[in-house]
Amino acid sequence: MRTIESLGDLTSRTVLVRADLNVPLNDGTVSDEGRIVASLPTIRTLSAQGARVIVVSHLGRPGGEVKPELSLRPVASRLGELLETDVTFVDETVGAKASAVREAMADGDVVVLENLRFNAAETSKDAAERQAFAEQLAQGADAFVSDGFGVVHRQQASVTELAALLPSAAGLLIAAESEVLERLTERPERPSVVVLGGSKVSDKLGVIAHLLERVDTILIGGGMMFTFLKAQGHDVAASLLEVDQLDTVRGYMKKAEELGVKLVLPVDAIVAERFAADAAHETVGVADIANTAFGESGMGLDIGPESAKLFAAEIAQAKTVFWNGPMGVFEMQAFAQGTREVAQALVDSEAFTVVGGGDSAAAVRALGFADSSFGHISTGGGASLEYLEGKSLPGLEVLK
Repeated sequence: MRTIESLGDLTSRTVLVRADLNVPLNDGTVSDEGRIVASLPTIRTLSAQGARVIVVSHLGRPGGEVKPELSLRPVASRLGELLETDVTFVDETVGAKASAVREAMADGDVVVLENLRFNAAETSKDAAERQAFAEQLAQGADAFVSDGFGVVHRQQASVTELAALLPSAAGLLIAAESEVLERLTERPERPSVVVLGGSKVSDKLGVIAHLLERVDTILIGGGMMFTFLKAQGHDVAASLLEVDQLDTVRGYMKKAEELGVKLVLPVDAIVAERFAADAAHETVGVADIANTAFGESGMGLDIGPESAKLFAAEIAQAKTVFWNGPMGVFEMQAFAQGTREVAQALVDSEAFTVVGGGDSAAAVRALGFADSSFGHISTGGGASLEYLEGKSLPGLEVLK
């Protein structure tokens, strides 16, 4: 991919940066600044070179409507604090205000425009609408740097059309993410272990299919584990289950056996009376999920302690570990231990460890683990998964 260096001297040039500042807000305050922090190296590099940096991003899914609760204003404020410089926020993406601020910029200045998705054309299925919006965004800009890895799997105006309109390059974050994912899939140091969790098997089927021939061990936890356990013949009571995926899962289990890939399922689970933080719960072997005091209404909400030990032992032997998806409902303290112990196993490991984006990144931070404890924390949940499925990502292709 083209790098920032390919853009030449950026002094006094206006550079649009497509960042991914889609962070969670709690009463107007950033509650997880991981993606903002990940955007800092590229913004700092461009500003230090004397570029006039205009940052664009989306936040949430406003559906083409202006929704004040999804404004990037508090995000821009936090970005300025982290950069330790004044960051100007403009409450529109295109128009007179944005143009006036752009014309008044000095070398090294950083500006953040309002949420791209307040304009329906950003995510339009109509290529002509996306193109028209991209042309508006590009007015007055000299170059474009794509650095929002979390959106490179999307065909969107600020991701694909904008990159084709201006001299464009990959930012430092996209370059780093791509390098890590290529290392995971094409040249992992063996043994290579993949830990998959989260709620749905269907979200991870493509990843499992693509990685079966590329890894040595796959560990299955989270809500998706119950579809695997059901496929083995276990009664999972009221636990999360995708009945329509049972045959597919059985096929993957058979293929793993044929390829000599170790597919490790939990041996115990924490089963709760109901989905609530204060719910009564028991720890039982997977053969007894339906035999708790809660009967058929019991639901598994975390892997059990023996499973956590089993997973940790597999991780300890690995040279490369990729983890995507929590082991349980980590937001509830009673059901967070499995996720905590897997995270600790990665921290203790001497392997190259990668935490997939989305819920996994949020989980490790919520549980008190520092980003620096891991080899890499991805900023792109869906993008990372599609890369690991072997799919072509339009936001990367346009940068080649």
